[in-house]
Order: sequence, then C-alpha cells, then structure tokens
Amino acid sequence: MEKTFFTLLIFLFSKISFAFCGFYVAKADTSLFNKASKVVMVRDEDKTVLTMANDFKGEVKEFAMVIPVPEVLEKGQIHVSESKIIDHLDAYTSPRLVEYHDRNPCEPVYYEAMFDSATRSGVMQKRKGGAPKKRYKGVKVEAEYTVGEYDIIILSAKESNGLQNWLSDNEYKVPKKAEKVLESYIKQDLKFFVAKVNLKEFAKTGNQYLRPLQVAYQSKKFMLPIRLGMVNAAPGEDQELFVFALTRKGRVESVNYRTEKIPTDVEIPPYVKESEVFNKFYKDMFTTSSKKEDYKVVFLEYAWDMGFCDPCAADPLSAKELKELGVFWSKEDSSPGLRRGGFMPQTQNVYVTRLHVRYRPETFPDDLRFTVTSNRKNFQGRYVMRHPYTGEMKCEQAKVYKEKLRERKIKENTNLAHLTGWSLEDIRKKRGMSDGGKSDKKKWWQRIWE
Repeated sequence: MEKTFFTLLIFLFSKISFAFCGFYVAKADTSLFNKASKVVMVRDEDKTVLTMANDFKGEVKEFAMVIPVPEVLEKGQIHVSESKIIDHLDAYTSPRLVEYHDRNPCEPVYYEAMFDSATRSGVMQKRKGGAPKKRYKGVKVEAEYTVGEYDIIILSAKESNGLQNWLSDNEYKVPKKAEKVLESYIKQDLKFFVAKVNLKEFAKTGNQYLRPLQVAYQSKKFMLPIRLGMVNAAPGEDQELFVFALTRKGRVESVNYRTEKIPTDVEIPPYVKESEVFNKFYKDMFTTSSKKEDYKVVFLEYAWDMGFCDPCAADPLSAKELKELGVFWSKEDSSPGLRRGGFMPQTQNVYVTRLHVRYRPETFPDDLRFTVTSNRKNFQGRYVMRHPYTGEMKCEQAKVYKEKLRERKIKENTNLAHLTGWSLEDIRKKRGMSDGGKSDKKKWWQRIWE
C-alpha cells in the first residue's frame, strides 16, 4: 500500500395545549456521507483551538498528515482527544425531523402557545540522510514531539521545491501539482505541522482507530486551509466538509464565500419518518440545494446557544466536553444545560455554528476564511411531519379540517419533490393515502398550468 498524503480536509422537537417545536424523531448526522471531514474550531479573539476528526481507513503505518499552521507550536499546544466528543457535537447539531399529531378538530381549544424552534518511532527514522542538503533548500525542522500515538514535526520553509522534496523523501506522497499550493502558504509565512503514527505508542492505547488531533494557536487569521486537501482529489470529485465552530460571541460565517441557510421548517409527508427514507431525503435535499447554488456556497445547518435546544437531537455537551474541545472560557462545574424532558440553568457562554460545504477545486479555489459575528439568533435544519387525526369526528368543523388536510397533503408532496428532486408522481404513489385521506384530487383549473 502506498504512503498516503493526508491534509486537513481528507480526515481531514387534554385540552390545554402547549406545543413546542414538535417531537424529535430522527437526525441526519455526518455518518451519512462517505468521505466527510469534520473539524471543530473554537475561536475567541485571536485564539483558535482546532480539532481534526480522523476518518483514516487502512493500515495506521500508512497514515500521514500535513497541515499549514500560523506559528511554531510548542508541545503543550498539541493534544490528542476522543472521537466520541465530536460525535456528540455532531448529533447535537444535526438537521432533525420532528412530528406533530393533529388534535381532534371537534374538541374546543382553550389555549395554545407556540414557541420558537436544541517514544518517536517513525517520523524521522526513514529520513534520507545521504540526500544532498540543497535538495531541502530553505527547509528547517523547527520542533519535534511525540504526542499520544503521533510523532509530530513542525517545519518552516522558504522554497516549495525544497519542502516538497523533504516531504517526498520522508515518504509523504505529494502530487507535483501541490507545489503551487505549498508556495502560497510559504509566502504567507505559515509553518507546516507534519504527523505520522508512532506504532509503539499506538499499540499502548489499545485502540482500533486513530484519535482526533488538536492544535491551539494564536493568529489574526480565522481560516481553514482546504486547498491542499483538494490536490489528491480525482477530477470532478466532490469533497464533504463539516465545520463545528464554538465561540463566546455568536454565529460564524464565511467571509470569502456566501453563507446560506439550508431549507428548514418545511412540512413533508409522514412516510419520510422511515429511517432509510429520511437519510435519503437529507442527502438528496443537500445535493439539490448545492446544485442550485452551483456548489459555491457554505451552508448553515445549525446555530444555537448551547445552553438549550428545541427540539434536542442529543443532550447538549457538558462543560467538561466543551473544555476538552478547547473552550477555555467555560466553567467545568457549570450545569450541563437543557436535558431532553426539561430545562436546567446554564451559566456557560458557548454558541455553536454548524457549517456544511461540498466543494471541488473549481468551485472553492481559495481557502475558507471565517468571521465571528454578534448574531445569536437561533437556527436549525428542521423538517416537519404532521399526522392527521384519524378518530371519530362529528362536528361542522370536521368538514373544514378535512378540506384543509387535503390541501396540506398536496403541499407536502410538492415540498418534498422541490427539496429533493424526487418524482412528484412517485411521492403520491408512495403515500398510497395510507395516512387516512383520499387521493389528492385536483380542481380542473389546477391542471391547466401544471
């Protein structure tokens, strides 16, 4: 098996009715995407803690990673975390499906309230000692560390050719076309964080997977260097990126690409509740949304104060988990916030933004640059299904309800087709009117301009 050059993005919701935003029934997390990179970025002022989830599959001895970083990192600035925390954050912020059940239209309603939408063994051992120094012109090893199961080297470089030679000679498979990208990072005076697996230390962990790597640094630039990750991509191949940004101030947005919200608060047919159908719905919805934007948009999937959620796809992260991710201003003894089923006070100030990007070199030619805004308005990808009332109805209002129900079904079908690109006729057949109504009969004039 060849040595593989990995970069940042290869891993890189009675009679007195209180209605919240539906009952949460399903979520669409990152596991639905085969080649999805996940990063967590904790940002406050000029301080950043970057956590890179590792989806590397294969022999760990083949693992290699190169990441541009703004400074020479000390050993204490590098940390190894646990994948389960990122998985928890993923679940908490995932687009969700919620459901309502219609009440009996013949029952009087007294009150109703709606609330707004919860020991070094590998890195240097194979260095080509006999290679001419001029081959590595301008390349300097600034620091070397072993952190957890990783051997880390921090490099600086003045010439891309020398850097590429060093990486190649140390068994990092670097495509020739990467030289221009490396050159741009060198001109920005960035350093290079280089990691390989220390097999001896990895064996001590007893793990079957590589844990996430974390780095903490200071820089006025708030960005993700995605261009190196595209060098190895096959022509026309899309890459998937999920960014989870944690701030003290508010929502995070891209400054060099448009940030758009994914479609939300849309009513869709109840049969989408089936897990396989909802998973397909979400993937097709995202693909359809991306196509409409020519794959040139950063999509916002979730933005929320982490003190609560409504509805909760997962419990909010604890203060201990947030601190592990790098939230250095959080209080470890603070309450875990809202738990499903009730409210609890939350004293820590953490706001989470979930961004989703599907990209390729021709649509995202520049690295992602971000800004932290003061916008704390909550947003979530939320899809609603409403179950018709199927009990006995003997009142005049029942006639009105049935007519509105028929119209609602037509709208739900249209919504689903519009969001996903699915055939409207197939959706009608799939429903089979098993939800208690008759076929979606259209008025004669509705068919003229269909």
